[in-house]
Amino acid sequence: MLLGFLLRRLVTKGTLRVIDPQGTTHSFSGDLAGPTVTIKLHDPALVRRLFFNPRLYLGEAYMDGTLTIEDADVYDFLLFIGENQAIAPPSIVTPLYAGFGRLLRAFQQYNPVGQSQKNVAHHYDLSDTLYDLFLDNDRQYSCAFWPTLDISLEEAQANKKRHLASKLLLKPGLKVLDIGCGWGGLAIYLAKETGVSVTGLTLSIEQLKVAERRAAAAGVADRVKFVLRDYREETGVYDRIVSVGMFEHVGVPQYKAFFHKVKELLPEDGVALLHSIGRMDGPATTNPWLRKYIFPGGYSPSLSEVVPVVEKVGMWITDIEILRLHYAETLHQWRARFAANRDRVRTLYDERFCRMWEFYLAGSEVAFRWGGHLNFQMQLAKHVDAVPMTRDYMVDWERSHVPPVVERVERAA
Repeated sequence: MLLGFLLRRLVTKGTLRVIDPQGTTHSFSGDLAGPTVTIKLHDPALVRRLFFNPRLYLGEAYMDGTLTIEDADVYDFLLFIGENQAIAPPSIVTPLYAGFGRLLRAFQQYNPVGQSQKNVAHHYDLSDTLYDLFLDNDRQYSCAFWPTLDISLEEAQANKKRHLASKLLLKPGLKVLDIGCGWGGLAIYLAKETGVSVTGLTLSIEQLKVAERRAAAAGVADRVKFVLRDYREETGVYDRIVSVGMFEHVGVPQYKAFFHKVKELLPEDGVALLHSIGRMDGPATTNPWLRKYIFPGGYSPSLSEVVPVVEKVGMWITDIEILRLHYAETLHQWRARFAANRDRVRTLYDERFCRMWEFYLAGSEVAFRWGGHLNFQMQLAKHVDAVPMTRDYMVDWERSHVPPVVERVERAA
């Protein structure tokens, strides 16, 4: 079996059993003890496809049902693959998989204004009900903050908003720009908690509708407005700029334009805060399955790709914090909620969609546990003295703004 050439070099821990389309079982065992996972291939063409492009066709096969997992769930299988990839030596085909992607990287991440809106609509203009079924009550669709693991997702996401606010040096009357505002949760929180006015930018029509409705319900519509606009088209001056979970959609070719725009929109004493997914192992490419089905045009950068651009633009990096397993725990909670509501998701879409999102959530969690993914929060300013000399102000602010415990509210079917 052609695929066996690859699997013999991949499996270092545990045993992978592969039942081929003819019904023959092939076993691949590593030298280290570990779990046994069995998969079945139902399409003869899949054997060749998985050898030449496993990063794309593995997910497609699971979505289509031409690959089934016989004795585990999709998370267990992807965890097995992810852990083995992390500890296995590079194979002869590793440069081949990485090389083609890097040759096309600039094209894959080319996100002009019109294309950016199409890419955002692909993911964020899905059914409004879908996100209610697995996110927290505030619809925070980014990494939560977990000081301990014995708290709810609602508490962890409230912690995230508080953690971000602590780095922005906010006070009543300041103007804040939220680039990539999602469903408006952070903007509403900042306005209510600190008395600032916030303008939120989104490229999602569905998110805009929800955000505007929520601001009115929260009684802050006079200080919080949301606009369907690309960040490159924004004008004016803002005392503070925050961007959470949006930078992953910018793309390396647009980094210079992004940071130039941030610098342009800030006053001389302004402060910006960027929260993004990143990677610890240097420049790479987006998984082709994820790029095709979930986040077209998306890319999570290494700091070595971001910092040089900030330097060239002429801004100070006044603080960087690395969040490692926080997103893994967030995704774990999302997966559990998605699984609990799977039947309701299937009524919104179909079985293939459910499998696609199972693969997406499970694969993403594995990426943060074994694939070198992380989150970083980067604080930026024009001048060296724009923020205090120590980080004590962040800790002090968080301690004085402890949120109330928020319980999960189940939505009606």
